[in-house]
Amino acid sequence: MSDQVITRFAPSPTGYLHIGGARTALFNWLYARAKGGKMLLRIEDTDQARSTEGAILAILDGLRWLELDWEGEPVYQFSRAERHREVAEQLLSEGKAYRCYATKEELEAMRERAREEGRAPGYDGLWRGRDPEEAPEGAPYVIRFMAPEDGETVIEDQVQGRVTFANKDLDDLVLLRSDGSPTYMLSVVVDDHDMGITHVIRGDDHLTNAARQSQIYAALGWERPVFAHVPLIHGPDGAKLSKRHGALGVEAYREMGYLPAALRNYLVRLGWSHGDEEIISTEQMIEWFDLDAIGRSAARFDFAKLENLNGHYIRHTSDEELVEAIKGLLPHLTGGEVMLSALERDGTAKLTQAMPGLKERAKTLVELIENAGYLFAARPLDLDEKAEKLLDETGRETLAALKPKLDALEDWSAESLETCVRGFADETERKLGKVAQPLRAALTGRATSPGIFDVLVVLGRDEALGRIGDQTD
Repeated sequence: MSDQVITRFAPSPTGYLHIGGARTALFNWLYARAKGGKMLLRIEDTDQARSTEGAILAILDGLRWLELDWEGEPVYQFSRAERHREVAEQLLSEGKAYRCYATKEELEAMRERAREEGRAPGYDGLWRGRDPEEAPEGAPYVIRFMAPEDGETVIEDQVQGRVTFANKDLDDLVLLRSDGSPTYMLSVVVDDHDMGITHVIRGDDHLTNAARQSQIYAALGWERPVFAHVPLIHGPDGAKLSKRHGALGVEAYREMGYLPAALRNYLVRLGWSHGDEEIISTEQMIEWFDLDAIGRSAARFDFAKLENLNGHYIRHTSDEELVEAIKGLLPHLTGGEVMLSALERDGTAKLTQAMPGLKERAKTLVELIENAGYLFAARPLDLDEKAEKLLDETGRETLAALKPKLDALEDWSAESLETCVRGFADETERKLGKVAQPLRAALTGRATSPGIFDVLVVLGRDEALGRIGDQTD
């Protein structure tokens, strides 16, 4: 086995890259980076009936968006079927596998007997040690692995510790189906060996698979990789993660406006820790990550924590980067093309200028986009319900009295505007809020926005006075 650490992420392309798969990819990527190694990508598409090109593209796109790169070209498992068959035939020729001619009816009878006896269903060794000559001529067969019947198979797992399986509980699994296609269990072992994988980091739902795969490694005389089986992610209520909890594709998190760095930070803390650190940069993750800090209990997914963390990352991301992130997200949002065309037409200067005020309030890029909508809105603005209430007769009268003061200003700066508005409020014995709130409604069409003086500056004199005039003329 290589002295260099080589990990792999091996998703099945039967659907999107879900959040649990993204965390598995992250852990593999971090461990390889932390140890100066590399992560490979294998697409486990042996189930051709369920594998789709769309799912493959979604997985690749999701990994790229999360900025989890892999070494070399992806390996497609189905394309290696001939190699898998070759290994199965080798085991057959060495007496470590055998042809099984059991019919569907016989297999169902085995399952029924197991149910009646309260045992887990499994193959009972019907054709183990029998002469293939006993089979009807031309009868279909599968090739089964001849698993050890006595003793134990032990996994020294880097997360779960020492895990022992009684060999009597592990039946003779199928290596090649009757149509000659290799099974997942065989393909994984052959591919991990041929790719030089040193560490297999995956969900703990694969723990029993590790025992079966270890037996195949031993039969082939191959060194098995180091195993690390990570507990699955649960919902906030402790139940298995479902769509209502957040078991969505990575692309859904992108469309909800999360930043890749924030999602990486959140995912790494689902089951791994470094002291009490919560905000962890990618550089720190790489420096600190190791398998012994992965917990043995299931992590709980919490959208509120993810949102708060994302808000932190938004506030600490440069205005220019956020503008680029918004431009990248808009094509994925319904109606996003309106703002995107405005940005392409007018440039990004206005949005960049407004960003300091916008990002203080937003927890997602979608909120940023919604809050920035006023910058590109066409006149006259559509007012939301709260804005309409603020622009009642009193509110409009206030703006009509304020407008000449603003019109006369020579210096259209935040400081000058604030002095003007505050002075107007004092002169007319109004509270500042009674002036600022209808002003905000007229300028943005909403009751909430960044600081009102910043809004006035970003919109510019002509646009701001025009919007006020739309409500007072």
